[in-house]
Amino acid sequence: MSLIQKVLCLCLIGLSQTANLTYDELKRELESYIKNKEKEINQRYRPLYHVAPPVGWMNDPNGFAYHNGLFHLFYQFYPYDSKWGPMHWGHVTSTDLVHWKQKPTALLPEEEQCFSGSGITYDNNLVLMYTGHVLTEEEPFYKQSQYLAFSDDGVNFEKFRLNPIITSPPNNSPDFRDPKVWKHENDFYAVIGSKENGNGTVLLYKSSNLTTWEYLSVLAQSTGELGYMWECPDFFELDGKFILLMSPQGVRENGDRYKNVYQTGYMVGTFDYDNNIFETDGEFQELDYGHDFYAATTTEAKGIRYLTAWFSMWEVPHPEDVDGWIGTTTLVRELRLVNNRLIMKPVEEIVDLRESLALQGNLSTNQVHDFGKAVEILIESNLNQNIDLLLNGLNGGGQVQLKYDATNRTVSVIRDGEVRRVEWAPIGSQIWRIFLDTSSLELFCGEGEVVFSSRVYPLGGWRLTNNSPQTLKITAYTLMRSVPGNSSIRNKSFSGTIISVITLLALHMNNYS
Repeated sequence: MSLIQKVLCLCLIGLSQTANLTYDELKRELESYIKNKEKEINQRYRPLYHVAPPVGWMNDPNGFAYHNGLFHLFYQFYPYDSKWGPMHWGHVTSTDLVHWKQKPTALLPEEEQCFSGSGITYDNNLVLMYTGHVLTEEEPFYKQSQYLAFSDDGVNFEKFRLNPIITSPPNNSPDFRDPKVWKHENDFYAVIGSKENGNGTVLLYKSSNLTTWEYLSVLAQSTGELGYMWECPDFFELDGKFILLMSPQGVRENGDRYKNVYQTGYMVGTFDYDNNIFETDGEFQELDYGHDFYAATTTEAKGIRYLTAWFSMWEVPHPEDVDGWIGTTTLVRELRLVNNRLIMKPVEEIVDLRESLALQGNLSTNQVHDFGKAVEILIESNLNQNIDLLLNGLNGGGQVQLKYDATNRTVSVIRDGEVRRVEWAPIGSQIWRIFLDTSSLELFCGEGEVVFSSRVYPLGGWRLTNNSPQTLKITAYTLMRSVPGNSSIRNKSFSGTIISVITLLALHMNNYS
């Protein structure tokens, strides 16, 4: 018997044993697996203050909600390998959107994979509305419908026994996913991403009880220039206007715009709940100009609209994959609408992470300063002169350049020769605020009218070199850890070969979980 045959036999035995477990038993086994596997994760790129999965794969943030005084953030999660697989929902909570606690996995796949969705409070329960992705035997070999799960304690979730609650869209497109639900007056509304005739589409639904839904209208649709699929739609009112936030796939690169594999952006307009019509005031606008920003989602609490996104991108290398994990989320940001543009700032509570003053003073041309792995840097400069900064690792690894062109008034972030650039017209502050974590950079310009989020992988901490023709005034702080972490460091790659075979077998047998 060959090695592959032996592995397949072992996998089939494991599947037959697993198939007899109850859902609760499966959850307990998963948490035990995660606890043990965490010890093997290489910590070299693990973030200190950004949410990341304990093990395995993470993509879209989901279910971002404020429930009974606590923020809940879920995420697409495959724990058994550092690659995409049958989707679960990971779960973290926070009181301040800065310090996060790991919770048990909220949703496990059964006949359906648990694709993206949202969360809302209803009758003192935390309710998750998500897309169930079910494999089929006919093309396109999958069907997407909308499901519900309920929790009375915010930790343990029970799936609705009459799922799915919305079986298909009016046009019967198989691509029908990522519901975002909210309440207006006495009714619930949801937007769901889809496609029609090769154009991205957002559909609008209404319900009085979350379980029975009425289709209302096509809220918005591409006419060809904005791609073939609109994922992760979000719809909310802010500063007197309505914002349609979404992640279109298939938008063509146009100069400095739309250079990522897929985009995330928004439209501003007006909306009438009586006729369900959204009228836009202008064009689609990118939300973040960095290399790694997708599937943004929001929630509202205490009169503030908060946003976070997947701090990564599809179809690009993920250097952390050999370490047993992939993916993180951006810092949570506060949104405002100014002159029909969204501006983003880190939540105010982020200053609570300042542990010590790392630098305060001037950094002259060609001067270098070394920092640790987690640092916040505030830079004051003369915008009539160029800025040129190099950030790299104390022990090598990745590097990135930050530039300001005073002639063209543009800011650029350059990583591995890939340039992300945009014009910047300050509306107030002219300070650059840079957040560096173990494997990420976020640059907020001025009041947050221009933001770049890019993953960078330095080793051993950060080194800043001022290559500008001007002296820069810098205040920098060392930041504390605020997310769960494992202190053990093991410099070995993560192997998920057997788990991957199990996954493939389970998918084909259509009885995973």
